[in-house]
Amino acid sequence: MSDDRHTIGRWTADQARLSPDAVAIEERGRATTYARLDSRATALAERLVRAGYGRGDRVATLTRNSTDHVVLFFACAKAGLVLVPLSWRLSTDELGYQLRHARPALVLVQATLADTARAALAGLDPAPAVELLGADGVEQHVPYPVHTDPAPPGPQRPVADDDPLLIVYTSGTASAPKGAILTHANCFWTNLSLSGAIGLTEHDVVLAVLPQFHVGGWNIQPLLAWWTGATVVLEPEFDAGRALAAIAAHGVTTTMGVPTIYRLLAEHPTFADADLSSLTHAVVGGATMPPELLRTWHARGVRVTQGYGLTEAGPNVLALPASDAAAHLGSVGKPYPHVEVTVTDPATGQVLPGSGRGELLVRGPNVFAGYFRDPEATAATLRDGWLHTGDLVERDAEGFFRVVDRIKDIYISGGENIAPAEVEAALTAHPEVLEAAVVGVPDQRWGEVGHAYVVRAAGSQLTSEQVIAHTRTRLAAFKAPRTVDFVDQLPRTALHKVRRGALPRPAPTAGRAGEPPAGQPPAPLRLVSGDEGAAR
Repeated sequence: MSDDRHTIGRWTADQARLSPDAVAIEERGRATTYARLDSRATALAERLVRAGYGRGDRVATLTRNSTDHVVLFFACAKAGLVLVPLSWRLSTDELGYQLRHARPALVLVQATLADTARAALAGLDPAPAVELLGADGVEQHVPYPVHTDPAPPGPQRPVADDDPLLIVYTSGTASAPKGAILTHANCFWTNLSLSGAIGLTEHDVVLAVLPQFHVGGWNIQPLLAWWTGATVVLEPEFDAGRALAAIAAHGVTTTMGVPTIYRLLAEHPTFADADLSSLTHAVVGGATMPPELLRTWHARGVRVTQGYGLTEAGPNVLALPASDAAAHLGSVGKPYPHVEVTVTDPATGQVLPGSGRGELLVRGPNVFAGYFRDPEATAATLRDGWLHTGDLVERDAEGFFRVVDRIKDIYISGGENIAPAEVEAALTAHPEVLEAAVVGVPDQRWGEVGHAYVVRAAGSQLTSEQVIAHTRTRLAAFKAPRTVDFVDQLPRTALHKVRRGALPRPAPTAGRAGEPPAGQPPAPLRLVSGDEGAAR
């Protein structure tokens, strides 16, 4: 008999029974009770099953944060389907790759993103079934599935703890992202761990601004809120003015963001007079909170819990409670409950006891099931029961951790992880670019921004503006380098690999150079994968 004690689809049913009239989601003036959330999710799950969607089928989405997306999440959880939330910030080429890799049986799209979805789906063979997301779309009409797996789904059985629930794509050091599989049990345990560190109750009101194409959009507060009967104030995307207004209007008690989000809130013209009296707690990840920013929020009476995590760990691994922040500046804390960590010598793999510096390894029921359709990457990341994070950390004598550096070359901009190889591939697609290398450089506003070293073709008069504009046609704008140096050659090893460490680092940018282009929102939470590295 399958074990279903930790399946997530039960959560809305439990709360609908215990507090049917309590508000589960508040989205721009529209309240959804727990009874309504569960009834919509249950009805959609039943429609999907009747239409022929079976256990393990993938349902990809292209949408901003929405109540409709939450309904679909719980419908997938109830029906044994796998939600694959894709980033609306990606280029159509990037989305097309992920759709081909995920092989979804169904793609659900927010109406405002229909043109982007249509372009990303062009050329897919076979094309998956496509429908609009929400009460006026798939909840009224479920198209028949297009199964692209070698074998159709097996006979229906009750959803089990180890069934996949989410596939979240991460940006690796190679150009191709990986799909991290999170099971029901992974999500259960990571939320149980979170509750042990920052417990929520039915009286809490959570402001959710992190995008739902990141694991943090689900597993850092929202799912825990729906498990415990709290209310989630759901914003389609982050806007500092709207967020500050929502805190006052809805009596928000807690929220989650990357340091850039808290900086943008603190820099907003209304911050000084904003009513933050209800906001007693905030969670930060993506990078360590700068001391001056931490002091700004402490001065407003807000306790700040800092942490570290990665998508493959569900994501929560380490947390620094607000009570320890002053004594351990720069630290990301100690392991969450139910999470085991160790530090090893990156060269030898030997465990380093006590204080020391080495690679962080993670073990526990929160650790992911592997990468979708990538057994080699899974075997390289999950070894002997341990998740190898690729992050260099330092543990002090008291057991507090600090992230020292990324063993690999991923850099962080505004909380978003960026793979240099992916950007380099876009650069070298330009006919006048012979070679390119990309590194992250410090930026006062965004933490790091991309700096490109470009070798031009003979006779080329290519400018830095043209290079950046070209990159933005092939990648999401936040991935494009902000500055460019033209060089005669790139330093290489004997095996002809670029030695990024030998590239001269330019001076830190003043901040505005790291601004996203007009209309581009600040980058959302970075939850790194095992081959991406660095602090959540």
